[in-house]
Amino acid sequence: MLETFFHNLKGLYYTFIPANAKDFAAKIKELKDDARWELKKRLEYYCDLPENFTLPKHAQTKIQMLKKSSRYCYDFWEVMRYLDSRLCYHLESGDVNYQTPVASFCKSRPISPRPTQNILLKLDKKRHFGILQHNAKKLHTIPYSQKLDQIFFRGGCYQPHRKKFMRKFFHHPLINAGHTGSLKEEEYLHWHKGRANLATHLQYKFILSLEGNDVATNLKWILHSNSLALMPKPKFETWFMEGQLQAGVHYAEISEDYEDLESVVEYYLAHPHHAKEIIHNANTYTQQFLDEEKERFLGILVLRKFFYQSNQISVAKEEKELYE
Repeated sequence: MLETFFHNLKGLYYTFIPANAKDFAAKIKELKDDARWELKKRLEYYCDLPENFTLPKHAQTKIQMLKKSSRYCYDFWEVMRYLDSRLCYHLESGDVNYQTPVASFCKSRPISPRPTQNILLKLDKKRHFGILQHNAKKLHTIPYSQKLDQIFFRGGCYQPHRKKFMRKFFHHPLINAGHTGSLKEEEYLHWHKGRANLATHLQYKFILSLEGNDVATNLKWILHSNSLALMPKPKFETWFMEGQLQAGVHYAEISEDYEDLESVVEYYLAHPHHAKEIIHNANTYTQQFLDEEKERFLGILVLRKFFYQSNQISVAKEEKELYE
């Protein structure tokens, strides 16, 4: 409760107290070439608007944003507070599993050929990046070789693809799976096992990551752990750039119908060196999201790139080079 109170207090501070604008050109000048290149590539990924993108007609008020979703509002204003609040923009809160009709800042979007009007920001951070950001060391307490030779899964099984998995594998001896959440349907009662803490998840060599309404919330911390992420090819992406992940490099891929799940697990049990190599690659991938100061700076630049491309602000030459 106390943690939630301070989280909300900090969020309200970000929302209503503006920050002094920083000298972004000077900060960009200080960057080494490789850091500048990495920044530019991620900016291109998050904000890659089509030539004729549609601008929202007006900006939402802070009160409107708070009423719709305080979590998204807090995270948005953590970076937006460095810019003029009178600028024109649209924040699309919630699970965005569709293409937005106007240029919008979003937590998520479908993985599809760019350009796109869905501009990614690091939103709903506590839910999606909380474990990765604050409990990273706990993710490596058990070596892969000492974990159980099974698959672990906990999650709300409301979507058809999650229900399909539970119907097929709930009683399978290779899998410890359970539904968490609503018990309004008879199947939910049958599948219910309650929530499991992080330590319980990490006892298993394989942790299943299934997308829900959009991305799988657990994927980010699984890829930073000593367990192997087991999942179908992702359809949605967030700030974590799920569209950049490669099967057999960052995670163990299973088919959408789950028919090959047993054979995939058997392969990695027989080839532990390959499993450990994937885990190493996944751990390396997640490192780019751990520097909070850099992440905040990048979020501000995503905003500034949009406002520059929509002719709402002017920028110095050094900053302009990042956007073009």
